[in-house]
Amino acid sequence: MKKTETIKFIVDWIKNYKETNNLNGFVVGVSGGVDSALTSTLCASSGIKTLCLNMPIKQKEEQYQRAKRHIQWLKKRFDNVESVEINLTKVFNKFKLSVENNSSINKLALANTRSRIRMMTLYYYATINNSIVVGTGNKVEDFGVGFYTKYGDGGVDISPIADLMKSEVFEISKELKINNEILEAKPTDGLWDDDRSDEEQIGTTYDDLEKVMNSLERGIKPDEFESDMKEKYIIYMKHHIANKHKMTSIPVCKIPNKLKSQNSI
Repeated sequence: MKKTETIKFIVDWIKNYKETNNLNGFVVGVSGGVDSALTSTLCASSGIKTLCLNMPIKQKEEQYQRAKRHIQWLKKRFDNVESVEINLTKVFNKFKLSVENNSSINKLALANTRSRIRMMTLYYYATINNSIVVGTGNKVEDFGVGFYTKYGDGGVDISPIADLMKSEVFEISKELKINNEILEAKPTDGLWDDDRSDEEQIGTTYDDLEKVMNSLERGIKPDEFESDMKEKYIIYMKHHIANKHKMTSIPVCKIPNKLKSQNSI
């Protein structure tokens, strides 16, 4: 990968979108993970006002501190970076009390609720600043296995790193000298009390998912995969099919013209 050229390409793309749409700036949620660290750094590199939000909800201390230190690092490097820290735990707890039950499905719904509360917060700050919400998803998550919350972290205006594989996210992050503690942290969505990792939830590694996606993009057929890769393909497809509704446009019921016509019988 041509890292320097790719960084410039993304930053120029971000700048062009802002200028074309007459906006004041960008709002980015910073979680302490590599994807949001890279996205916020690219936005900051544009020279355009970038508001970084740290929004803990019952967050593990190390996640919260990583996000905080990354934002501090950005503010030292870029004059156009501002930040807001807002603890949303009380908001989440009040919602949880209103809908509480002990089913496993409820636990998943509550995990996704954390992401959706953050989305609402991001859009609140985007609105009052005439800015847009910048997505932090990578290609594996957004278009491979759909590992994000619909209308949560998937509720964004632009996605500058959504065409980068996870390995490419790490490559560019290293090039931009993003803190090692972020590069070395296990990937996690931060939505569960037990701090489970992304790969524990998905059932395989990002590296394996990338291999499957790259093979499919090269036109290699699943029946040509070696046995261990076939197992990864099955995991990939299970998530891809289950989450396809997140990756496609909302279905619209199109009414035939003959039913709309005032002259129809």
